Amino acid sequence: MALHVMEEANRCLGCKNPRCQAGCPIHTNIPEVIRLLKAGKLDEAGWMLFENNPLTTVCSLVCNHEGQCEGHCVRGIKGAPVHFSIIENYISTTYANKMLKGPVPSNGRRAAVIGAGPAGLTIAIILARYGYQMTIFDSKDKIGGVLRYGIPDFRLPDDVLDDIAYRHLELKGIQFRPNTYIGSALTIDDLFRDGYQSIFVGSGLWKPNKLHIRGESLGNVSYAINYLANPDAFRLGERVMIIGTGNSAMDCARTAVRKGARYVTCVNRTDELTASQYESSYAKLEGVDFLMNKCTLEIQDGGVILSDSNVTEDGKIESVPGTEKLYPCDFVIIAVSQGAESNLIASTEGIDTQRGLLTADPDGHTSRPGVFAAGDAVNGARTVVEAVANGKKVAEAMHQYMQSLPMPVLTDYPEAPVVEDISAAAQAEQVL
Repeated sequence: MALHVMEEANRCLGCKNPRCQAGCPIHTNIPEVIRLLKAGKLDEAGWMLFENNPLTTVCSLVCNHEGQCEGHCVRGIKGAPVHFSIIENYISTTYANKMLKGPVPSNGRRAAVIGAGPAGLTIAIILARYGYQMTIFDSKDKIGGVLRYGIPDFRLPDDVLDDIAYRHLELKGIQFRPNTYIGSALTIDDLFRDGYQSIFVGSGLWKPNKLHIRGESLGNVSYAINYLANPDAFRLGERVMIIGTGNSAMDCARTAVRKGARYVTCVNRTDELTASQYESSYAKLEGVDFLMNKCTLEIQDGGVILSDSNVTEDGKIESVPGTEKLYPCDFVIIAVSQGAESNLIASTEGIDTQRGLLTADPDGHTSRPGVFAAGDAVNGARTVVEAVANGKKVAEAMHQYMQSLPMPVLTDYPEAPVVEDISAAAQAEQVL
C-alpha cells in the first residue's frame, strides 16, 4: 500500500495553479500535502489534512473524487489523474492513530449541535478547538448521521466513525447525547434556558419522499433511508426492484446483492443515471440491471407495474398509455431522495422555513438569533464534503456571534448544603 501511495504521489506535478485544489469543495491544499509526504513529513501532512477537514478520513473514502479533485487534475486531460483519494486515505488513517491530545482549556461558553451528521460533527470539533463546551444531540444511538445510517459499511466502515467518536469527541471533551430528539421532550428553548449561547441545527433529511402511488404501504416495500439504516432487518427474496438511480439507489442495490438477492434492477423515468459514474459502474460490475425510461404506476405483492415514459415539450415526464406491464419482484425499495422532519421546527418559534427546509444565509444565520443551520437541512441533499465545507463557515460565524455576547452568569442557590453519600455501598464501607 505505501509503495503504491508513493508512486501516485510521485506522479503529482506540483502545479503552481492547482486545478485539483480548485475542484475540491473544501479547498484542500493537495500539492502541499503531497509535497510534505514526499519529503518524509507524514505527520505534518496529516496535521494539515485534519486542520482543514476534520472528517478527512471519511472524505477520502466517500467523496465524489471523479467530479472533484481527481476530476480536475491536469494529468487527467490526457491520461489517468493522480488518485489523491488513495494518498489522503493513507495519510489521514496513519496520522489519526497519533491524535491523542485532550481538550483545550474551556473558554466558559457553551454551544449545542443538533444532529451528529457531517456538518454537525465539523462544527462541534472546530468550536471545541476554541474552548467551547460542546454537546451534540442526536436521535440515533451513535454519531455519523447519514454517514453511518445511510452509507453501506462496505463503502464507509463503521470503525472509521468510531475512531472519530474517540479521537475527536471523547478525547476533546465533546459530550454526545444519543437517542435524544430535539423537538419532543426537549426543545431549542430548553437549550437556551440551560446556558447554550448558540445552537446549530443540522438534523439532516430523514423523511423519505413518496411516490404517491398505490401499494407503497405493502409489506414488501421499504424506503431507501429505512433500508440502509439496517439492511439485515429486511427479507428481500431473490428479486429486488429499486425505484431510482441516484447514489442512494446504488447503495441499496449493491447492499441487496451482498444480502443475497440474485436479481437486482434499478428503474428510472429518463435515460440518464443520476448516480456518479463511479458508483453506477460498480453496481453494473456487481450484476445490477437498469430499466430506463419507465414510469412506476403501482406496486403489488408480486411485482411492480411499469410503463414507458415520454418527455413532453414543457419537460414533464408522462406515462405512455397502453405500455403497462407487470415486472415480477419480491421486494421493492423506493429511492427518490428525502426531505426534512418538521417536529423540531414546529416546536420552535421564530425560525423561517421554505419548502420544508430551514432558511439561512451563507454563514448559517437563521431568522432567530443564536440559531444556525447548514447542510442538508438548508440545502437539501448534498455531498459529505460540501456539508463539511458549510460546517466550517458556520462554525466561524457561531464563534463570532458568541464572542459578541457577554459571558454567561450562572446563579447558584445560596449556601446550598452538601448531602452526604447515603448509598448502600457507602453505608457498607462505614460498617467495614
